[in-house]
Parts: sequence; structure tokens; C-alpha cells
Amino acid sequence: MLKNIIGLTAVTILLLVGCTSKGDDNVEKQTKTEVTEEAVENDLQPKEEQQVQKGELLQAVEEKDVQKVKEILARSNATINETPLLIATHENDIEIAKLLIDAGADINQQDAIQDSAYLYAGAQGKTEILRYMMEHAKPNQQVRNRFGGNALIPAAEKGHLDNVRLLLTDEQVDIDHQNDYGYTALIEAVALTDGSKVYQEIVQELMDAGVNQNLRDRYGKTALDYAKEQGYRKMIEILN
Repeated sequence: MLKNIIGLTAVTILLLVGCTSKGDDNVEKQTKTEVTEEAVENDLQPKEEQQVQKGELLQAVEEKDVQKVKEILARSNATINETPLLIATHENDIEIAKLLIDAGADINQQDAIQDSAYLYAGAQGKTEILRYMMEHAKPNQQVRNRFGGNALIPAAEKGHLDNVRLLLTDEQVDIDHQNDYGYTALIEAVALTDGSKVYQEIVQELMDAGVNQNLRDRYGKTALDYAKEQGYRKMIEILN
């Protein structure tokens, strides 16, 4: 009887030891698998993303942390895209915008609503940033905004005289470009404005640059037609 009890105890101990050993082996194998998968994932991850955590540059731009932006851009493989530059342009943060442009940020890359940093700077009166882009990058004049327009058209419509003058110095800008509505910069400076002094000056600048005042929009109207309709006497004088 005693021998049987001793035998059963020994067998139980051996079974328990065996299960524990197998369990340890499984844990070790699982750990090795996890480490291997993590290593593979890291190896497959672009080097840029390993160096610049997602959103790191974006956050630095949003916080206007010039020193942090410099540190990130100093990394050899720092990722640059349009988003930080667009934010810097939105905020008219000239210093950061210049840093990003110098680092190779694409001034023509568009976001979900077809804004590019270049188009936005032109449309929203960010004159110093716009000038720096024109001097240190290459605006793509084939890239259009969501209305099918170039940078000059909204600059004229929004009354950004300095931007209009600046854009008119670029021979690559089509001064007679018509957007999806058939509007030119000249037509918008008349039809979509209050006819005040700044718009009179913009109309004069456009006329001096040699725009075609006879172009008609998709409603069949010229800039002069709109000036007459709205009683803008000074503009009528300029356009005649």
C-alpha cells in the first residue's frame, strides 16, 4: 500500500514538473515571437517616422516653438509635409514658415479642401510668406484652388493690394486666368467687392499689367458690365 502511494506521488510530481516546463517554454516562445514581431515592425517602419514621431513637427509648429522646429529639421531624415507649413501660413508665423520652406516643404501640396501654402498665402494676404515662397521655392501655377482659381484671383477679390502687386511681378502667373465661374482677377475685383478705394487701386494695377478686360464670365458679363450695374463710377473710368 505504502509503495503504491509513493509511486502515485512520484508520478504526480513528474507530471507537474513537465507541465511547468512546457508552460515556461510556451511563455519563452511567446516572448520571443512578440520581440521578433516588434523588431520586424520597427524595421519596416520608415526611418523618418522612427526619428520624428507622428505629429511632433506639427505640434511644434502649432505651439510656435521655433527652437523645437529647428531641432527637428536638423535631423537628417526629418519628414516634411504640407501640414506644418499650412499651419505656419495660417498663423502668419513667418520665421517658422521660412524654416520649413528652407527645409524643402512643398508649397504646392494641397490639403483636403485644395488649399496649398502658396495659394493660401496669396489669397489671405500673407505677403511676406508669399514673397519668400516666390524667391526660395517654385510655385506650380497649374495647381488650382477649390474654385478652379489661381492665387491672384482671391487676392484681388479680398483686397490684398500688396499681394496683387507681388503676384503681378511673376511672369508665370496667368493674369487672365478664369476660374470655374469664368471669373478673372479683374472681374472679381469689381463684381464681388464694395468698389472702395483699395479695389479701385487693384483694378488699376490689373489694368496697368495688361489684363484682358473684355473677357466674360459664364454669365456673359465683363468687369465693366458689373461696374455699371453696381454704379462704381471710379472703376468705370478706369475700365473705359
